[in-house]
Amino acid sequence: MKTRLRARYADTDRMGVVYYANYLVWFEVARTEWLRATGWSYRDMEHDGIMLPVVEAHCEYRQPARYDDEVEIATQATLVTPVRVRFDYRVTRAADGVVSAVGHTVHAAVDTAGRPRRLPTRVREMLPFDGGRDARPNRGAA
Repeated sequence: MKTRLRARYADTDRMGVVYYANYLVWFEVARTEWLRATGWSYRDMEHDGIMLPVVEAHCEYRQPARYDDEVEIATQATLVTPVRVRFDYRVTRAADGVVSAVGHTVHAAVDTAGRPRRLPTRVREMLPFDGGRDARPNRGAA
């Protein structure tokens, strides 16, 4: 799944370069769109009594994105365990295809009291299983 967005002025620092923490915001935008495209949005999750907090985040910066650059964020998800899912992201500049950043987030499915809860069967079945190796080096999204 790919999500496109444009670097806003508010996303950048004084040098016109996208501020490093905003890549995590972009990851969230891409993840939200990925979930929506699968038919299981954050709104649906919450209706089902499931929260999906981030328990791990990583971003490796390659080449800067700058103000007004259009970027494409490729997102892939894998099932780590029945209660954990990993999203991998690859941010590329649309104009030249240069990779700006790669990263991942790992999320734990919990109930509204914060206790671990299995992801619904239909969600687990649509995700490839990665064998619980969430600590491995980033593969990036394709």
